[in-house]
Amino acid sequence: MKSSITGAVSMRRATAADAPRLTRLVRRSRAYEGHYASMVAGYRVGPDYIETHEVYAAVAADGRILGFYALLVEQRELDLMFVADDAQGLGVGRTLAAHMKQTARAAGIGRVRVVSHPPAEGFYLSVGAERVGTVRAAPPAVLWDRPELEFPLTG
Repeated sequence: MKSSITGAVSMRRATAADAPRLTRLVRRSRAYEGHYASMVAGYRVGPDYIETHEVYAAVAADGRILGFYALLVEQRELDLMFVADDAQGLGVGRTLAAHMKQTARAAGIGRVRVVSHPPAEGFYLSVGAERVGTVRAAPPAVLWDRPELEFPLTG
């Protein structure tokens, strides 16, 4: 059963102090269980990463981080987007995607690339991304092909 989110979800810039919480959110994601577990087993969202990139968190009224995204402005790429398992299906991902697009537009970006976790492709398509190709597996780091998508932000 999904927990409810009481109060409004707000967006804020992530800080270096959020690094452990963001790392736990990635490592505990049910989307990366089983076959995909190796991808996040040792993954770390470090303070330096947060300070270098556009990393924003969706936060519940009680201060709990419900999800986050990381936009690499120079590369014009959405590098990470995660929603806590118990917050999925409650609109948090849509809030993150809308905020990411707004942040990208403000940075003068016309298209944002995302190499998607295969099970997340449907979500990205539902929030405006378009499939543009496939990124082939690159063992040993990535053992499966991944959908390549883009968010068109102009027009």
